This record gives sequence, structure tokens and C-alpha cells, in this order.
Amino acid sequence: MNKKDYKNKTIKISNNGLSPTNNISVFNHSNEEIESKVAGEMPLTIKINGTEIITLMTLGTKPEELTLGYLRNQAIIDNIKDILSIEVNWSTGVANVKTTHKDISEITDKLKDKTVTTGCGQGTIFSCTLDKLYDDLLPDVKIKRSEIFDLLAKITKFNDIYKEAGAVHGCALCSKNKVIEFVEDVGRHNAADTLSGIMWLNELNGNDIIFYTTGRLTSEIIMKAKHMGIPIIISRSGVTNMGVELAKDLNITMIARSKQRSFLIYNNKKNIIFD
Repeated sequence: MNKKDYKNKTIKISNNGLSPTNNISVFNHSNEEIESKVAGEMPLTIKINGTEIITLMTLGTKPEELTLGYLRNQAIIDNIKDILSIEVNWSTGVANVKTTHKDISEITDKLKDKTVTTGCGQGTIFSCTLDKLYDDLLPDVKIKRSEIFDLLAKITKFNDIYKEAGAVHGCALCSKNKVIEFVEDVGRHNAADTLSGIMWLNELNGNDIIFYTTGRLTSEIIMKAKHMGIPIIISRSGVTNMGVELAKDLNITMIARSKQRSFLIYNNKKNIIFD
């Protein structure tokens, strides 16, 4: 167990990330045996004070940050100060989270009601995820069209795992002029949660962040952006009707179907400066 190099120095977390790809032998269209890279996929069971919460399928590159971000985005734990340590053990496939909660029922009571979502594979929203969703709205943050195009061009330099092996989604935290952090995982929700964990550990203010994803913008992704406090989201893919309606309710600027020189604005055109 050690401390990673994050602004928050109070949580002790392991550093047990896995390699994102593996080499296997395959045959090509000419019946030639060649070596190919495939994306990793491992089950990671999150336990809080010994009580099992959920099992996620993940690349496993940043399992501690994924665990932290999942707990944050599902509103299972509201205050990062309640977490003492996160230790990942791949021999058991478990992320052990120790907290200050003496009574685990404070947490498990939140998990009784859940909804299956359109997440990659099968996602879940717990009732606690919704409890504080509408307490406040996100602020209006302006962004120039030229800044969006500039970010989209910079994003193309990432997606390393996808370029090697495919089968993954990528998500990024950006400022208006650079990509701050880029994460890939087998599901876009895992990538988003990992970024949320990184934000929490670095005490980043979401109002200064733009969230980018290669995946579609569903209601669950919009909820994650709200819990992360991020007012602007950009997707390479499309949107769902509920995702749009929730973005309107929460005042999220929603941009999708984006390419290097084009995009569609699904909500908050008022925040786009057409320079």
C-alpha cells in the first residue's frame, strides 16, 4: 500500500494497475498466423468494509481511481474524507475500500432500489444516485466554436489502446485549450468513473472542466457529469432522448456527433460562441 501522487494525501491507495492489452495468436484473411493485441477485461469486485457492493468488468489500468469514481458518481459515498484506503488485489479480483463508517448499513441502505440502464453491458443506477441530482443546476459556461474544434483535433492524438486493440471507449477531462487526462476502458462508464476518481483525488473543480467521450450520451452519463460538476460535455457519438431531457433539466451544455470540423448542439446553444 502506498500513496499515489495526487493532491489529496489522506487516502492510502495501492498502485496495482494492469497492462491494458495482451498478445494472442490469430489468423488473417490469407490464412497466415499473426500476433494481435486484444483489450484486457477483468472482473473487479468493490467491497466497502468487507461488504460487497458490485462487480465491474474493466481493463484494470487504474482500478483504484475507478473504484473511487464509481462510489462518487453513484453517490454511495458523498465525502472523500470518509474514505481511509483503497487496496486492489487482483489475485482475488477485489478492491477493498476502508471507510470511517462504523455501521455499513448507512451505505447498504442506499443500494436497495436500483434501475438497470443502457450502460455498456448492463449498468445500474441506485436510488441514492438520484437523491441530490436536482439540488442545484450547473452554471452557464461559455465556449468558443474554435475552442471545440481545437480540442477535437487534440483528442485524435489519444485513443492509444483503441488504436492497438479496439474494443474500448475513451473519455477525457479537458480545459478549453488542452486535454488534461484521457482514460480508456471496456465501457464508457468505467472511463468516466475513473476520471471522476482522478478529479476527486486532485480536488479539481468541475466548472473549469469539459468532459469528452467517444460513447453515446445517455441519461446515466449526464448524471455522472452532474455529480462531477461538469457543465459542458462533448461526444463523438449520438445521444438518447432521456439524455437530452436530463441535460436540459440540469443545464448541461450538450454537444454530440462531433468530428474535427463539425458537431451538433443538443442543449444550451446560448453557451456556444460562434467565432
